[in-house]
Amino acid sequence: MKLLLTLLLWVSFASAPDLASIRKMYTDVSKSETNAKDFVAKLSGVSNTDEKILVAYKAASILLDSKFEKKLGEKIDRFKEGAKLLESTIASEPNNIEIRMIRLSIQENVPGITGYKKNIKEDKKYITAHYSEQNAVLKEYLKDFVLQSKSFDTKEKQFVK
Repeated sequence: MKLLLTLLLWVSFASAPDLASIRKMYTDVSKSETNAKDFVAKLSGVSNTDEKILVAYKAASILLDSKFEKKLGEKIDRFKEGAKLLESTIASEPNNIEIRMIRLSIQENVPGITGYKKNIKEDKKYITAHYSEQNAVLKEYLKDFVLQSKSFDTKEKQFVK
């Protein structure tokens, strides 16, 4: 009985991806199709009932992966799937700064034709207003994002320095 319980606990922990490794992967995911596919695979076991930050990264993986779909219809369907998942995750945790950063990173990089750019100002404002409240690890991660972001101008980037 103990062996079965131990095995079940091990399987449940083994299937949940480590947030630190997900963050590290996310910074390079858009650089290649291989990176995007690896990111999708890493998050494939995440379900809507998992920790919301992981669900948000899964949504981002779907959005990023849609870029590599060959057929236009599949590309559009995959993009809509990812956007819907990300928006529902934000709706469930609207005060999660990292989820907002994920949406901002997606929206600043998708083509305008997608129509998925409407929250850039809102998310920038939220990140700017709540940055100082975050723990050191998350601040560093957010800082790295802000400093490379196209959405923040040089003057706006001063709040993370």
